[in-house]
Amino acid sequence: MIKTPLFIFLLLCFSTALKAQYIQVNDSYTAQQLVEDVLINSSCASVSNISVNGFNFGDGKSYGRFSGDATTFPFQDGIILSTGKAISAKGPNSNTLSEGPTSWLGDSDLENALSIGNSSVNATILEFDFLPLGDKISFDYIFSSEQYLSNPSSNQCNYTDGFVFLLKEANTSNAYQNLAVVPGTNIPIKSNTVRGPGTICPPANAQYFDAFNEYQHPTNFNGQTKVLTAQSAVVPGTLYHIKLVVADQGNNLYDSAIFLGAGSFRIEKDLGPDRLFATANPLCPDEITVLDATTTNAIGYTWYKDNVLQPETTPTFTVTEQGIYSVEISLSGSCTSSGEISIEYALSPNQINTQLVQCDEDNDGLAFFNLNQATSALTENDDDLTATYFLTEGAAEIGTTPITNSSNFENTQAVVYARIENRFGCFIVSELTLAVSNNAIADPDNLQTCDVDANPSDGISTFNLEETEAEILANLPGGNVVYYTSSSDALLGLNPITNPTNFQNTIAFQQTIYAKLSSGIDCYGIAEFDVIVNSFQGSFDDVERNICLGNSIQLNAGSGFSSYSWSTNPVQSSQIITISNAGTYIVTVSNTFGCTTTKKFIVTASSIAEVASVSINDFNGGNNSATINLSENSIGNYGYSLDGVNYQVSPTFSNLAPGEYTAYINEENCGQISYDFYVMDYPKFFTPNQDGMNDIWRIPFLQFQPRAKVAIFDRYGKLVHFFTGNQPGWDGTFNGKNLFATDYWFVITLENGREIKGHFSLLR
Repeated sequence: MIKTPLFIFLLLCFSTALKAQYIQVNDSYTAQQLVEDVLINSSCASVSNISVNGFNFGDGKSYGRFSGDATTFPFQDGIILSTGKAISAKGPNSNTLSEGPTSWLGDSDLENALSIGNSSVNATILEFDFLPLGDKISFDYIFSSEQYLSNPSSNQCNYTDGFVFLLKEANTSNAYQNLAVVPGTNIPIKSNTVRGPGTICPPANAQYFDAFNEYQHPTNFNGQTKVLTAQSAVVPGTLYHIKLVVADQGNNLYDSAIFLGAGSFRIEKDLGPDRLFATANPLCPDEITVLDATTTNAIGYTWYKDNVLQPETTPTFTVTEQGIYSVEISLSGSCTSSGEISIEYALSPNQINTQLVQCDEDNDGLAFFNLNQATSALTENDDDLTATYFLTEGAAEIGTTPITNSSNFENTQAVVYARIENRFGCFIVSELTLAVSNNAIADPDNLQTCDVDANPSDGISTFNLEETEAEILANLPGGNVVYYTSSSDALLGLNPITNPTNFQNTIAFQQTIYAKLSSGIDCYGIAEFDVIVNSFQGSFDDVERNICLGNSIQLNAGSGFSSYSWSTNPVQSSQIITISNAGTYIVTVSNTFGCTTTKKFIVTASSIAEVASVSINDFNGGNNSATINLSENSIGNYGYSLDGVNYQVSPTFSNLAPGEYTAYINEENCGQISYDFYVMDYPKFFTPNQDGMNDIWRIPFLQFQPRAKVAIFDRYGKLVHFFTGNQPGWDGTFNGKNLFATDYWFVITLENGREIKGHFSLLR
């Protein structure tokens, strides 16, 4: 697949220039040549058992030697191990490499090291045994991959090929150690563990990623890591086996390759970790370290500092200043081993002796000090420095048994010692002198205020403490004043009041404030004053009252005030007033301190109930209902009851049987009335046989609607009887003759115009 349409044009126009820009690959080298002549190039390791396993495409192998001479590729020479054709790795970055067949197998050791199951294919493996004479091995490599896509889809972010550099003692069953990991971790190097920003895929360990490649790149891969170093400690004279493997994971698409720098397989002497600012472990001034290059079978040592030959020829070298130190160790058989270490020196903090002056409240020469107040002076406000306090200089030097109560330390000795230390552990010891001040300063006047907030009886209000500052500073012009709520806090400089211009007292009605007058960090004296809240007694919450129409009530503002003023017309000035109208009444009261506040009375009106009508829905058997309708003059909160005991808010009563009822309507403030009403229904039959029972068919309680009308019809619609509400009912005759026992129909027309139709039975 062509990566850019300019590919053919550029090849034709600039073929000579392009050839010089791209790496060249030669895949004719044997495994022994690749290891002995290219990778190791050292007489300090005896190499044996060399093999390479990959794939032969017929027109190319999956491994070879590359040359980066005259290119921008970081390695000028070295070995390439690929999951495709090695020769396809040369630039430009013009097409996607996916060359290995599915029949080309993976490697189980790689799968075990990466914990990926048996999902690898297209493995190229270079392995050999070596016998080191030094105690450290390392080699440089670059991981390149087509899976570094510059414009991937989200599902491609986790696709990744794998490679491992496996090391173990030869001829043992020991587990392999993978050296190809992200520096400082045990995370294997893969395209999703080292990736830069700029794509939809999240970056990972981006500091070790080089670039996503454009067309003009020395290789034909989409991206690569920076030059990384694999390294491990080894035991001189012990035979080791190393296995270098790269493989596709999951499928055979999107090839990857490992580039090993020529001659980068080094057998070295480990002089210890670099001591650098970058690794947070530089040496401190006057600190020395001894480099030890002692090696078995060594016949000579040559030391260098910054590439300058040093006179020392012993196995050890004492370092007293920063630089890059290296050693060449001559071994038998004209073999040499080398080691190198970089050392930097950090600066120690400046030594600053200072004193801390504390106020001696009882003039006994003793006081409690917050030693931490001296930290800013001792460290020159450098946040990178810490201060720890000790009783003796010796304890400070070795950093043991610090003062544990440094924020509340009594000056039983005149001097304590501060160990000032930077983040690299470099320190100096400074003296902190503890002195006391016996200055008695005049207390300022108390601050008083009226309690006029939302709760004027809680004794809490707001003060501007700085109103006392002028009086306090008269004792020490140019000093500074900090306010506290306790004497101990003031002495130790703990928990200052952070907003003294808007301080709300935490103790109701009266609270003592401590004002510390200082010169710098030194206490000059402590003044005291009270903040006093002149408060009102009683409740000043709004009061809700009710008045019945036509009546009057009294409003009482409460006793104990020096004056009262009611918002009436005219204004009334008594404690208690009598009112006869609803409304809002506000009284303003004052106390003996001249403080004023207000209280609100909200008066609402109500009245005893007045019934306008009762809406009755009857002639429904036992499912009748009635609603009490009050007149417009009724104002209040009413309860409704049919027994005078159980009340409800709703004026409607349901499930009423026919009968006579008394409704009780109660207003909680003004009283109760009663009202009678009737629920009617018609008889379902009657027996006019003159036995004194059910001889007449009539509507109970219809007499209370004298203008109501009742018409009775036979089955043919013939009117057989008619009567009004105040007349007797029907006796079952027509023109003096008894009618047949059968069903008869009726129409009842009530006074409100409502009609009820139905039928009943005449039984004989």
